[in-house]
Amino acid sequence: MNKEKRVDDAVEGRLSRRKFLGQSAVTAMAFSIVPRHVLGGAGFVPPSDKVNLAFIGVGSQGSRVMLHFLKEPDVQGVAVCDPNKVSADHPQWEPHEFCNSVRKLLGVDAGWDWLSPDQPIQLTHSLKSTSGVAGREPCQQIVNAYYGSRQTSGKYNGCAAYIDFRELLEKQKDIDAVVVCTTDNLHAAVSAAAMKKGKHVFCQKPLTHTIYEARRLAEIARATGVATQIAVGNQASEATRQLCEWIWDGAIGPVREVVNWSSRPYWPQGIERPKEAQPVPEGLDWDLWLGPAPERPFNRAYVPFVWRGWSDFGCGALGDMGSYSYDTIFRVLKLEAPVSVEASSSERYEETYPLASIIRYNFAARGDMPAVKFTWYDGGLKPPRAEELEENRPMKGDGEEMDEGLLFVGDRGKILCGFNGARPKLIPQSKMDAYKQPPKTLPRSPGNEREWLDACKGGNVKPGGNFEFSGMVTETLLLGNIAARAAEKLNWDRPNLKVLSSEAAQKFVAPERRKGWEL
Repeated sequence: MNKEKRVDDAVEGRLSRRKFLGQSAVTAMAFSIVPRHVLGGAGFVPPSDKVNLAFIGVGSQGSRVMLHFLKEPDVQGVAVCDPNKVSADHPQWEPHEFCNSVRKLLGVDAGWDWLSPDQPIQLTHSLKSTSGVAGREPCQQIVNAYYGSRQTSGKYNGCAAYIDFRELLEKQKDIDAVVVCTTDNLHAAVSAAAMKKGKHVFCQKPLTHTIYEARRLAEIARATGVATQIAVGNQASEATRQLCEWIWDGAIGPVREVVNWSSRPYWPQGIERPKEAQPVPEGLDWDLWLGPAPERPFNRAYVPFVWRGWSDFGCGALGDMGSYSYDTIFRVLKLEAPVSVEASSSERYEETYPLASIIRYNFAARGDMPAVKFTWYDGGLKPPRAEELEENRPMKGDGEEMDEGLLFVGDRGKILCGFNGARPKLIPQSKMDAYKQPPKTLPRSPGNEREWLDACKGGNVKPGGNFEFSGMVTETLLLGNIAARAAEKLNWDRPNLKVLSSEAAQKFVAPERRKGWEL
């Protein structure tokens, strides 16, 4: 039985629009005191046209993403899921962030202070944050409060809460789609299980934790035909389309080099595994949190947020930020896979990514585009300053708060952008001022989330960050992490997912998974 057949057999069926029994809504409409949003009118979305979402992984970032989706008029949040019941140690972007975000969602100016205790959190020796509350129970409470605020009774208890995503997918029959915001090492397991149940999937970046997982998710997405999207908003941006149109128009001539630099990480990396075992916090299912990763004792060095620097759970600075910029670069230069990659870095550790690295990719010529060299810098490392920059102009993308940027180098000029391709500018400014921009020939996007929601509802436009495209980008992204860990040049055979030059590096392409976590 071939691989595609196995995938098809595992799928329970493509998603069709569910039947909705709206008897209670019909009855409610008989009362004159019912609010406008219940009665209908401008902006009203009938229940049958809504997308029922389950939010899987509701820590700090998962909570933010959930709040964003709840604002969409055609979304109905029906379930949340997380192995963590509740904890008050999640980093906020700013003091009182969680509280203020929920107040804004609900349209109130008081209450919910308990979501933001604002205790100091020392993420690294130089970076501090404040604490917020997250987990399945507070997120369930937020969803119910939001929909309760839209009921005449002021009450709503329709949001379910689950510990295990597998139980959710088995029992919660009314979901159309899932939003996956787990740790990186669970992205593939959750997304694959949901697609095989015929559910649409929106997944945080990076798409997967390993190259093998990226290939499998692309295969399953293709076989099931569900709507998929990665949380890389710049793929839907005007800037990405501008870059494509400018470079394809010959604005800087054939591009032979790309340089990208990030100030990440701002979580611990370059450290050894803690030796002591600590008690598992009450309400946390540690075994489920580990997912396919090898068993290890609990330690607060892994959760929350700081898991990104551990190779068993996260994908380091490259996985966190490269997911954005690589997407742009792949689209602009029509890339598919490198022929080779090598890396240099600060001191290497067995279980965490280095504090700083430089990764160099070589891509072959494609169509009328020449071979290109692409270099990634992180941990504060930067490329040489572009000679075309004005004397007092910093070597970073326009509008970037951090020391980050993206530079396209062509035979007849250079384009400097924000880290992910935002606000592109030919340099020096005199060239930008003189450049006659080409016509807008590419279709514009309604937005990353909107692309996906429209596809979930039967739209005929495939989301731009679908798993087939994003899987290809993710394979290259993660190959960079393998090169950094292997400390040798890797020659890459993408069709066969094979490192031709290193048996030691090959083991990282498809690492062993714990029993029961096979894809």
